[in-house]
Amino acid sequence: VQLQASGGGLVQAGDSLRLSCAASGRTFNMYTIGWFRQAPGKEREFVASINGGGYSTYYADSAKGRFAISRDNHENAVYLQMNNMNNEDTAVYYCGAKAALIYEHWGQGTQVTVSS
Repeated sequence: VQLQASGGGLVQAGDSLRLSCAASGRTFNMYTIGWFRQAPGKEREFVASINGGGYSTYYADSAKGRFAISRDNHENAVYLQMNNMNNEDTAVYYCGAKAALIYEHWGQGTQVTVSS
């Protein structure tokens, strides 16, 4: 599966933004899709994930209550709705796909910058 993340941009603190991860391949619904982010000088960190059927989601503590992950298997897409954003959300956001335990496929990142 090939992934392409999009939707990043410059927003102000408190604003919302929706990221998209578009995938190619016929077996998209077999993959768990995760969103990760990497801020300057920091390691890549997990943000949220959703299983292939779309009924099981997980969030990092920093995302709980503010972010929502969803997917549309007909469109081969996963979305990350980010609300009430703050400066700490500034990072390059990546989407990844895994069929089992390890994320094996990655899209290019999309830059998200939150200004105060």
